Amino acid sequence: MARIFTRNSGNSMTSICIIDTSVFCNVLGIPNRAQRQQESLDQLKVFIEMGATLLLPMATIYETGNHIAQNGNGRMRRELAKKFIEQVQQAFSGEAPWTPTPMQALEEIVAWLNEFPDWAMRGAGFGDLSIFKVYEEQCALHAGCRVFIWSYDQHLAAYDRPAQI
Repeated sequence: MARIFTRNSGNSMTSICIIDTSVFCNVLGIPNRAQRQQESLDQLKVFIEMGATLLLPMATIYETGNHIAQNGNGRMRRELAKKFIEQVQQAFSGEAPWTPTPMQALEEIVAWLNEFPDWAMRGAGFGDLSIFKVYEEQCALHAGCRVFIWSYDQHLAAYDRPAQI
């Protein structure tokens, strides 16, 4: 996986927050996927104020786009898609509070395939596995930072490693 350089990489006490689809859908207000929208927006504000580095994995982007495409009528989907595009474009241009993670190399994805059956047995998809891989890499790159997955899915929310001092 390509290295991810966080905005606050010089601060050894910062947190690195990896945003899961369950949270991004709430932040964007995707109908039927935003039962915790206000909680998500409030927590996002806290993370921004504390200077956390917010990472938006490619799996989160893909999965959120899929949820939008499967939601409501055509007019609603178009409105949601425009909001989604605006947020993702801002992320790629550095104007959003979150930074997109790079695409994974083909070799990495092929290597993950061997791990997927165990994830599937736990009810977790391939997107979840790829988000976990972002978590693993961030832990390896930033030992002095807390690294966690911000998710409403328990199997991902459990990944929260404190700073190693």
